[in-house]
Amino acid sequence: MIGAFLTWLEHSLGKGPGADAQSWSEALLGSLNFWNLLEGTHLIALMLFAGTILIVDLRLLGVTFRNTKVSVISDRILPLTIFGFAFVVVTGLGLTFAKPLFYYHNIFFRVKMILIAIALINILVFHSRIQATQDSWDAEAKPPGTARAAAAASLTAWLLVIACGRLIAYDFFECGKPHTDFVNWAEECKTSEKGEVNLAGKTL
Repeated sequence: MIGAFLTWLEHSLGKGPGADAQSWSEALLGSLNFWNLLEGTHLIALMLFAGTILIVDLRLLGVTFRNTKVSVISDRILPLTIFGFAFVVVTGLGLTFAKPLFYYHNIFFRVKMILIAIALINILVFHSRIQATQDSWDAEAKPPGTARAAAAASLTAWLLVIACGRLIAYDFFECGKPHTDFVNWAEECKTSEKGEVNLAGKTL
């Protein structure tokens, strides 16, 4: 069902009459300048978002700005984090819309989505539970273990998100190439346009 929807999204949505007509997705991908602008904006927004996350997490780890209250760092940085995250989401959706089937069958994209979910859950836990006691350790050079653990988890998750995002561009595990059963299963290659091929080179 998801594959059928994405096929319609990529090849049919907004497509006009005529043999040379393009869907909105195809037109976006084939645009001369807008695609590059979208991708560039996504990367710049990602740098802003990740950079602000890095500053807050390093303070929570007790590595930087040890003489500044955590709340002061967080209050000044948070608006920029939200702004950067909003642009990352909007531009990311645009990039995904241009190649929905490619991303859907890409193992790095799938891992990236899982890591984003983990990172967001970590943020939710931090703000709903750990930060509730912040008044007691706000000015400490080295916050308590729970806060440091949340910061370490945040840094790890977002760094892996960025790494997976970079690896999406490579075709190491592209459907249609010989792969292990696990990779073919993880990417749902059987339902892809390029099909599923095992290590023996047999199309399944």
